[in-house]
Amino acid sequence: MRKSTLLLIASFLAFSSFAQNVQLHYDFGKGRKYLTSTVEMFKPDKLGSTFFFVDMDYGSHDLDGVTLGYWEIARSFKIFKNSNFEPRVEYNGGFTRLSKDLTVSIPSSYLAGMQYTWNNASFTRVFTMQANYKYIKDKNDAAFQLTGVWGLHFFNKKLSLVGFADFWRENNVVWDKQGDQHETKYVFLTEPQCWYNATPHFSFGGEVEISSNFAGNQGFMANPTVAAKWTF
Repeated sequence: MRKSTLLLIASFLAFSSFAQNVQLHYDFGKGRKYLTSTVEMFKPDKLGSTFFFVDMDYGSHDLDGVTLGYWEIARSFKIFKNSNFEPRVEYNGGFTRLSKDLTVSIPSSYLAGMQYTWNNASFTRVFTMQANYKYIKDKNDAAFQLTGVWGLHFFNKKLSLVGFADFWRENNVVWDKQGDQHETKYVFLTEPQCWYNATPHFSFGGEVEISSNFAGNQGFMANPTVAAKWTF
């Protein structure tokens, strides 16, 4: 769920009104060893901006082909021309294959809230904070999600440190290392990324997915990747 590149894209808005990229990650976390592709698009206009991404996993759970599909689309609205505050709406959902005969949906979530964005004059430092009401279909009628997103660029934008952190309420069942089941109400997920921008189009680097009570796993997990990215 790599919304972190939203800030990387935003930092180049002084030079482009549209950005899209494709990423390929190899996840070498314990017991994982699979590929994830990401397609992202960010497009601002005079009324606000639209952002979406689609993630697909390949080969997880010892299965062939696509084993997870997840997408998110968000729209922010520019109410006042020079305001850093914008109302926003968001949708996300998907599916995951747990075995050859079992595919389950990732519950659809609908969010609405506000965001505040700050950047320096050169767009080499960009931060966004979001506070959202969150409705999770068939799970939580009145939850919340807090999000922070950052983009830091160094050495004439050759090195980029970008990422996001999400904290939200969701009634979940998770399993510990012994296979025992537990209930939890809160989830944390952050994905800091580091990219070396070899050209204006090609970058390589990676990320670390750090989570708590996420994707059915109880407690803390850290899963690193190596990755390449092409920006159109």
